[in-house]
Amino acid sequence: MKLKHISALILLMIVAASFIGCSNSSETDTDSSEEASESNHNYEDEMDIAVTAQPPTLDSAMTVSQVALDIGGNVFETLVTLNEDYETVPMLAESIDVSEDGKTYTFNLREGVQFHNGEEMNAEDVVASMNRWLEVSSRANNLLSDANFEEEDTYTVVLNLEESSSDVLTIMAAQTQFPAIMPKEVIESADSEGVSEYIGTGPFKLEEWKQDQYIHLVKYEDYQALEQESSGFAGKKEAFVNDVYYHFVTDHSTRISGIQTGEYDIVDNVPIENYEQLNTMDNVNVHPYAGGTLTMFFNTNEGPLANVEMRQVVNTALNMDEIMLASYVDEELFSLDPGYMNPDQTQWQTDAGSSTYNQGDLEKSKTMLEETGYNGEEITLLTTSDYAEMYDATIVVQEQLRQLGMNVEVANFDFPTFLERKNDPEQWDIFITSNGYNLTPPQLLAVTSDWAGLEDEKVTELLEKIRGAESDEEASEHWKTLQGHLYDNLSSTVIGHYNSLVATSDKLEDFDVFEAPIIWNTKVIE
Repeated sequence: MKLKHISALILLMIVAASFIGCSNSSETDTDSSEEASESNHNYEDEMDIAVTAQPPTLDSAMTVSQVALDIGGNVFETLVTLNEDYETVPMLAESIDVSEDGKTYTFNLREGVQFHNGEEMNAEDVVASMNRWLEVSSRANNLLSDANFEEEDTYTVVLNLEESSSDVLTIMAAQTQFPAIMPKEVIESADSEGVSEYIGTGPFKLEEWKQDQYIHLVKYEDYQALEQESSGFAGKKEAFVNDVYYHFVTDHSTRISGIQTGEYDIVDNVPIENYEQLNTMDNVNVHPYAGGTLTMFFNTNEGPLANVEMRQVVNTALNMDEIMLASYVDEELFSLDPGYMNPDQTQWQTDAGSSTYNQGDLEKSKTMLEETGYNGEEITLLTTSDYAEMYDATIVVQEQLRQLGMNVEVANFDFPTFLERKNDPEQWDIFITSNGYNLTPPQLLAVTSDWAGLEDEKVTELLEKIRGAESDEEASEHWKTLQGHLYDNLSSTVIGHYNSLVATSDKLEDFDVFEAPIIWNTKVIE
């Protein structure tokens, strides 16, 4: 069988130096970090982090909880991971061979990697971990339902697929429900509630979980780090503190107060309303990073907007700048781009649809509206004030469409009721949601039929072409076509891209954010 060889070294050498998202000081942070590294600082052995909630588990395959995945990412590692350019690169694999037909992936494992219990990782552990992931992860089960891992020898694992798919490695590298590699005996003792021990290969290991208070991680002294430059979740990882405490702090004001007083070194999920306050403080650094999209969905099946010409009228009128500013307060916290995917993920970067995006042309829209024969039919905007950014955006859209001459009403409910009504096409014409990024187009809600009732054969056809593409370039071209089709058909439209916020003490050195705060390679100055 002819093989295409993917070398770990070659893949990691292509890492670029760009920083994720819209960080307000990426170059400055790098310069100051280099200066600090050259000085004679003393460093603390402890790092304190405030998170919004206690995770339900650290068993990554069984949860979509972000805090669980963020903490677990320090304890566990995966066969492949993402660098800062969202490229899939080896982690616990040394290299990967892919058969010419794309149905067989051979993972050559790194030798000498030790679990936190002192045992060496081998193919038995990887096969047990990966096959369990395929079974219990809803995401893996849906996207890789025909997959199976088997052991070839002590340091070689083979993945077999019935059909080739271009996104196999990306699915394995994604943070959501990531496939943590654990000892075989831990996997075999797991029950329906998950594993009973958290033993991985990461730079930190679990020391204590004090319910409703904190999770305590400690440095793993025998961690085997890669030598390649650190990039995203990839490359070299070093633990520079002995103890890390993740404190469960549900109250926003308590977390904000804690970062101000120095009680916490890192505070995750900073509320937007606290951005300006923290950004002006000398002892606090605020790090915006790519969060997701604010997206508008149209009812394409019932009501006035089932007519594509009516959707075009609405789209022509929309002023995305006004909508995003109302939702995210500060221009540094959002950007305008028609893309449905993360702009930093270069494979899926395209300006398809840009000619119809963010027109804000009210006069043109009024002319178009007259031509449709619209006669004052009510347009219902479904929303929930449980999510301020969604509600605020909806109120601005209501005003923009009223200026257009439409009869527009807002239906506001709590979030569970919002989700219930969203599933009934008689209850709405437009709704807006904030959605975190996905790594591949087939995972987007905008192309999911059961999200907003999308029924489009061309979308289905192009999704199949993306997954069946023989190269990244071919998959990218199919996605460009699909995004263009979404804007032609206007079943939805991206309003804009928003940033999430992390706040840190100014005592942190070499801190980075990629999908989450990264605590390895980070030092705490005394």
